[in-house]
Amino acid sequence: MTSSAPIFSPAALRAYLPDGGNSADAVYWVGFSGGLDSTVLLHALVQLQLPVTIRALHINHQISPHADQWQARCAAICAQLGIEFTAEKVSVINSGKGIEDAARAARYAVFESYAGAGDFLLTAHHANDQAETLLLRLLRGTGPRGLAAMAAQRPLGQATLVRPLLNFSRAQLESYAREYQLQWVEDESNQDDAYDRNFLRNQVLPLLAIRWPGFMRKWQQTAELCAEQELLLEAIAQEDLTCSTPRAARIGQSMDLVFLRSLSPVRQQNLLRYWLRNAGYCMPEQSHWQQIQAQLLQGREDAEANVSWGDVSLRVFRARLYLLPVPLPEMALTLIETSDNQSLRLKMGLPNLHIRTRVGGERCKPAGRNHSQTLKKLLQEYSLEPWLREQLPLVYSGDELVAVGDLWVCDGFVAGCDEAGYRLVWTGGAE
Repeated sequence: MTSSAPIFSPAALRAYLPDGGNSADAVYWVGFSGGLDSTVLLHALVQLQLPVTIRALHINHQISPHADQWQARCAAICAQLGIEFTAEKVSVINSGKGIEDAARAARYAVFESYAGAGDFLLTAHHANDQAETLLLRLLRGTGPRGLAAMAAQRPLGQATLVRPLLNFSRAQLESYAREYQLQWVEDESNQDDAYDRNFLRNQVLPLLAIRWPGFMRKWQQTAELCAEQELLLEAIAQEDLTCSTPRAARIGQSMDLVFLRSLSPVRQQNLLRYWLRNAGYCMPEQSHWQQIQAQLLQGREDAEANVSWGDVSLRVFRARLYLLPVPLPEMALTLIETSDNQSLRLKMGLPNLHIRTRVGGERCKPAGRNHSQTLKKLLQEYSLEPWLREQLPLVYSGDELVAVGDLWVCDGFVAGCDEAGYRLVWTGGAE
């Protein structure tokens, strides 16, 4: 970043557009609310006359009573600019994280559905928005990843999300809008300080600007530095994850617990955060980190140890740490008719074939064994995760146990090499 703030203009904007934006095949989708910021962005893009296709995408959240009027106004602005306009109505459902978060989730789901491979989705977030985001995350408690605030670019499905206005303030955009006599939509909810972001925008940031006029550029520098640090942390986590020999399990996935325990506590957390994030799970609170350390990383290996939060849990079994969804999904046993004699197959034609679950005390003799054993001991030997044992399907012919899940077929019920049989597949929750 330069020491002085850049003056906003179409030429200045061009420096922050994606590298792939000079191709005639490129598509710029502009997230177009009709407000000042997105109106300025769309207008400036048109002035550049780039060899790209520009399309405006408007999300009607149906929250304000004026939402349909705003949509019509956006359509009119695009018609004046000669830009293709698309509008989508969404239902915003507050799932407990607030209406702002719900609206954002609905909005970005639509963005991702429209922007295809190689496309760019441009949003009009500017320096003021970045300052608000950084302060909100700091107030809620965060690390370098959170303090990186909004990235200038990031993947969005098969497309790329681009925020080309992060180095420009709202005041600069207002100046541009006055110069070109632009008209835009005013959302009345922006004055409602009941929303955290509005309170910061209307009450806190103006005071900071009076005392420290250049604070937003300093904060943008902080965000960029934190983003660089986060890239370094991710590179370390990627290396550590490779060394931890991750693999898919019947449900969820696992990593080498011995290797994880060999790392320092800081690298342990860094690796686990990376693992959880890539699997799409939320991060644990500090209290959960303490439980993970005490019960899973420092404690004795105990298959009953279980640290859960939200929709995820961590458990230990046979020197591996398992990442599991909560609740565990139901799995199903499928019998596939096949003549492939490379796999162990159940005989066909057995009478009264049906499936039960464990009740306790079962015994059987897997094919190739000299004697029978209790099912409990066999499951330990076969290393089936304890949390799966209660829903393990047992295949019976009448009252006789003939197969256990897809782990083994019992002695006397294996299909011969020259006959068709059932290959057993127990799946449903594997990632």
